Amino acid sequence: MEITASLVKELRERTGAGMMECKKALTENNGDIDAAAEWLRKSGLAKADKKAGRVAADGRIAVAQDGGKAVLVEINSETDFVAKDTNFLAFADAVAQAALASGAADVEALKAAKIASGETVEEARAAVIAKVGENVQVRRLVAIDSAGNVAAYVHGGRIGVLVELKGGDAELARGIAMHVAAMNPPHIKASDVPAEFIAKEKEIELAKMSDKDKSKPAEILEKIISGKIAKIVNEVTLYGQPYVLDTNQTVEQALKAAGAEVLRFDRLAVGEGIEKKEDDFAAEVMKQAGLA
Repeated sequence: MEITASLVKELRERTGAGMMECKKALTENNGDIDAAAEWLRKSGLAKADKKAGRVAADGRIAVAQDGGKAVLVEINSETDFVAKDTNFLAFADAVAQAALASGAADVEALKAAKIASGETVEEARAAVIAKVGENVQVRRLVAIDSAGNVAAYVHGGRIGVLVELKGGDAELARGIAMHVAAMNPPHIKASDVPAEFIAKEKEIELAKMSDKDKSKPAEILEKIISGKIAKIVNEVTLYGQPYVLDTNQTVEQALKAAGAEVLRFDRLAVGEGIEKKEDDFAAEVMKQAGLA
C-alpha cells in the first residue's frame, strides 16, 4: 500500500510522533493506521525502558485543585530544556488532573490512572519519552482532601506547596503556602521539633560559650541557653518565623489574628534528594580530542 503524505499527517496528529517515525510505522504495518499507532506505542515503551536508567533530576511540579481537594505531582526530566517543552508541560498538567480525578494514593496507583485522552499515565509517559528523547519519570505525589481551607501554590514550576488550615480563609491559606515555598520550615510549631534536635543544639551552644559564661550561676546559664534555643526553634518552625507577607509579625501571630491554625503542609521541590551527575564538558572535549 502506498504511504501517502496525508496518511503520515493523520498518524502524526493522532500520536504526536515525528514524521519519519510515522512513515516508518506505516511502512512496517502496510499502511494500516491503527496497527501503526499501536506499533508506535510499543516502540515508545521500548524507548522508555532503554532510558529508564538515566538520571532525571530536572522537571516540574504540577498542580490541580478543586475546592478542598488538591494535588501536587513531581514530574522529572533529564534537562531544563525538556522541562519547558510543550509536550512535557501538557503531560505534567494531564498527570496532575488524573491524580485529582482518580484520588490515587501513590505514584504506583497514579500510573494506572487514565488521563483525558484515554491513555493511562504510564502509556502517556512512554509517548512523551518518544517525543522528547529523554527519560521522564512521575516521581512523587502529595494530596489533600479537606473540608477546611486548602491552598495549592506552585512557584515557577519548581516548588509546590499544599496547605490545610482550620479557620481563616482562602487568602490566608495562599499566603501561608507562599511562605512555606519561600522559607521551607521543617516543622509547624515548637512542639513538633524533636527532643534530640533540641538536645544537640543545647550541646552545641554550650560548647560555643566562653569559660567566663560557663562559670555563671546555673540558673543564669540556663536562661542564656534557653534564649538561644528558643531563637533556633523559631527559625525551624513555621509558627516562629517572620511572616513573609508581613515581617512585622510571626506566622503564628498572623494565624491567631485570623482565628486559624495550620493542620498540615507539604512542600515539593524539583529534584530534591536526587544525586545529579555533574558533567565536566571541558574534560569531555579534551578526552574526545585525545588530549586527556
